[in-house]
Amino acid sequence: MNKNKLVIIAGPTASGKSALGARLAQRIGGEVISADSMQVYRGMDIGSAKVTEEETLGVPHHLIDVLEPTEDFNVSVFKELSQRALKEIYESGKVPVLVGGTGFYIQALAYDIDFNEGEADEELRLRLEQEARERGAGHMHDRLREVDPDYALATPAGNLKRVIRALEYYELTGEKFSVRNSRQAERTSPYELFYFVLELPREILYERINKRVDKMMEAGLLSEVEELKDKGCTPQMTSMQGLGYKQLLRHLNGETGLKQAVEDIKKETRHFAKRQLTWFKREKNVIWIRKTEFASDEKIIDFMVEKIRSSYEL
Repeated sequence: MNKNKLVIIAGPTASGKSALGARLAQRIGGEVISADSMQVYRGMDIGSAKVTEEETLGVPHHLIDVLEPTEDFNVSVFKELSQRALKEIYESGKVPVLVGGTGFYIQALAYDIDFNEGEADEELRLRLEQEARERGAGHMHDRLREVDPDYALATPAGNLKRVIRALEYYELTGEKFSVRNSRQAERTSPYELFYFVLELPREILYERINKRVDKMMEAGLLSEVEELKDKGCTPQMTSMQGLGYKQLLRHLNGETGLKQAVEDIKKETRHFAKRQLTWFKREKNVIWIRKTEFASDEKIIDFMVEKIRSSYEL
């Protein structure tokens, strides 16, 4: 049975995924699907490093600007929207190129995993949510770290929904959520995958992150967050959990100074990049692209095209 081809370009934030994704899709007759948890929102352009029309190189991009910041976005919504996009791309005879750094989302699509299925208890969930309101996200993340350190490592404290879901599952079943997810991850993909992950030396990546945050601030990130706040966006919304938005919203609410907020963005983004790499290093059948080993991005594209062409005549 001939599987559908699915090309993935993943990696940590600021590693250059978007540019390579558009150029690869242009070369192989593909269309891009964004696997980014923030670029899906309208009006969140600067902080999400959203591709501009010029940067798309004329290649169709899916799952960008499809939700309002007041709407919820999670792995289930992502999977539904991305599978719809896949269907359209395959029907048009094109190759889908999934681009992003949200490994949780990529894994769900690539291996057709439903991370939300299984045991659930509404009463228990409400109790955990109340505990989170009273004692804070840090306390809940500490609880998760005690019972499931692996899942806590891959899940930021700010993602309360995932933290609470993991605690709920553990209390109901006695099994770690990370163990359950590892079992799910052993599934065979319904696609023929070409799973590329970008990597840079840590000092180079961290320097790129710091410079990108400075450029975002110069481009008007604070004004972007002010506009979102004026439209009714609150810290509890999924969209406002994004790096840059969360810290500047705290500043606008009088909780921190601007200089401290910018430093927090840089620090938390660096920590996030480290967690992303930890996630991808656990993935199977990954083709690592160590960018410093290539003379240019064009050489990286040539390498990717050759890997794909080895089993698929473009």
